[in-house]
Amino acid sequence: MTLGSAPDLLPLVIDSVPAPVAYYASPQFRCAFANRKYAEAFGDSEASIVGRTLDEAIGAESVERVQSILDRVVNERAAASFERQMTAVDGSVSWIEGGITPHLGPDGSVVGCIVLLSDVTRFHLAERALRESEDRLAKFMQASSEGIVFHKDGIVTDANPPLLTLVGYSIDELRGRSILDFIAPDELGKVATVMAAGREITYESAILHKDGSRIDVELSVRTMIRGGQALRMAIVRDIRDRQAAERRIRHLAHHDELTNLRNRLSFNEELDRLMDTARSGGAQLALLLIDLDYFKRVNESLGHQIGDTLLRNVASRVTATLRATDLVARFGGDEFMVLLPDVAGRSEIEQVAAKLLLAIEAPVDADGRTISVTASIGIAVFPHDGISADELVKHADTAMYLAKARGRASFQFFDPAAADAAYAALVTESELAEALAHDEFVLRFQPQVRARDGTLAGAEALIRWNHPQRGLLTPDEFIPVAEKQRLMLPIGHWVLREAARCVRRWNHDTGNGAAAVPVAVNLSTVQFRAADFVESIERVLIDENVPGPWIEVELTERMVMDDLTEVRSILARLRKLGIRVSIDDFGTGWSSLSQLKDLPIDKLKIDRSFVQDLPGNRGSRAIARAIVTMAKSLDLTVIAEGVETSEQRRFLAEIGCDLLQGDAIGAALSAEQLAAQIARRP
Repeated sequence: MTLGSAPDLLPLVIDSVPAPVAYYASPQFRCAFANRKYAEAFGDSEASIVGRTLDEAIGAESVERVQSILDRVVNERAAASFERQMTAVDGSVSWIEGGITPHLGPDGSVVGCIVLLSDVTRFHLAERALRESEDRLAKFMQASSEGIVFHKDGIVTDANPPLLTLVGYSIDELRGRSILDFIAPDELGKVATVMAAGREITYESAILHKDGSRIDVELSVRTMIRGGQALRMAIVRDIRDRQAAERRIRHLAHHDELTNLRNRLSFNEELDRLMDTARSGGAQLALLLIDLDYFKRVNESLGHQIGDTLLRNVASRVTATLRATDLVARFGGDEFMVLLPDVAGRSEIEQVAAKLLLAIEAPVDADGRTISVTASIGIAVFPHDGISADELVKHADTAMYLAKARGRASFQFFDPAAADAAYAALVTESELAEALAHDEFVLRFQPQVRARDGTLAGAEALIRWNHPQRGLLTPDEFIPVAEKQRLMLPIGHWVLREAARCVRRWNHDTGNGAAAVPVAVNLSTVQFRAADFVESIERVLIDENVPGPWIEVELTERMVMDDLTEVRSILARLRKLGIRVSIDDFGTGWSSLSQLKDLPIDKLKIDRSFVQDLPGNRGSRAIARAIVTMAKSLDLTVIAEGVETSEQRRFLAEIGCDLLQGDAIGAALSAEQLAAQIARRP
């Protein structure tokens, strides 16, 4: 095989060029040669395109676009280039870059032109994408609510309006300056390190306002291309509001929102720490638990807004009374806790407790109302009264309840014996709740007879607790606990309903409705003061189908003397239901018949403390006669309780007492036993 001549090889070489190439001969600029890529670009073949004029080969419209370039090549006899869009035969659009090089004859005239085309579509697309990216970035910078700043090698090149507003500078004042000029001095090292590393990172720092004030910010730093060069972009977020919110959350996590004192969690943490310090140094701590007396009444009568004002005042007064080293917290509700570190002895603690009581009980102006409360304070001393925080708090709480039991408005130190009693009361309280759930209570009924002939006139319902381990318990063994723990209300409801059921059975089942035997029920203070007291009795009468006259309620003197106007209204409503009212333990309180005369009551019960000395004691005889005489003048029935001897029975009958009750009259009976006795009546 022999190599062909150079002219023979030229078409082969040019066809191998990956770009469209053609030669147009002047003066008509007819195509003298075109490689395959050029011919195909215009929908021709290499053979068919040869001989065509430029207009015929590429179209008049295309020629028009490059005519000025072609004229320049011919006139100036120099190569020229152009760019234009080109639509291929298949309809696809591309960008081409064309080069036209003149072919000069011996005389220097243009005898033809060489045309070389290059597809530069990808470069145009990249450039367009870059422009669009730049446009988007510019719009983002303007629209973003966060500050954005660009810098190159640490020198500011651009910033958006939010950044300018944040720092107080104009764009002209920022451009050309070092980015570090605007960093807080204590943050310079950190920021410079990030800049030197070129890392893409988000971190917190601080910048300076034009006025010199510090602005805590979060910086999100990235490297990006802008305007054809690599820049560092920082998104600057003002985090002062977020930090303030976080500080607020941290504060609320450890403080009471109402009083701004420490809360229980924070106090317990500090208590543990101070106990460790005291333990290692052999020091004493005093824990004082303050509970406001009858604070619930303030909320119920004056509203929670007044109650909150009072709590804030108490918190302020307690804090003002103590040393800066003392610890104060609100434990919740109306309870405050005080820790006195490094106390010398009991007398020092007593002085502080006395000052606290005086400070708390001083009158408070709450929204135009002058109110005051007292407090009960329980005191436990470390390490004598407890070596753990829980134990110390528990013992201070026990001491506080002891202070309330001894009259309130006072302080009491923890007493182990009192703690035992408190624990016993706690156990009893728990068992009482179980007793209600398991129906362990029973009623006994003590007969009440007419003094003149001994006939049965009524009965008093007496509650007993059939304790699973301790047997049948009398009220003295559990009612005091029930009253303190507010279990008296559900127990009182049970007594009333059970008594109604029993009296219905007696008087319906025995057929003695015409001469009914009523049952008397003792009411507790909490039951009588309940908002729905009268409604609850009415519901029982309806539910159990019992007429009002079959039920009698017994109230103590103290219960009816608290608020005569309100009591009068309650008793009047009871009378409308047909229920009779008896004043129990008469003579032991501060009331007089002149105070009672306007109340709708039916019966007075002479207290057993006067009956037990009859008839031998002169004073008791005089009191008994006076009560009977005055009661008769007011048309009230008189009953004496605690009648234990025949002499007492005889004397009371002689002075005109209407009814008698006691062991000499009859022991307490079960419901069945009393029903049998009623059935035997003539």
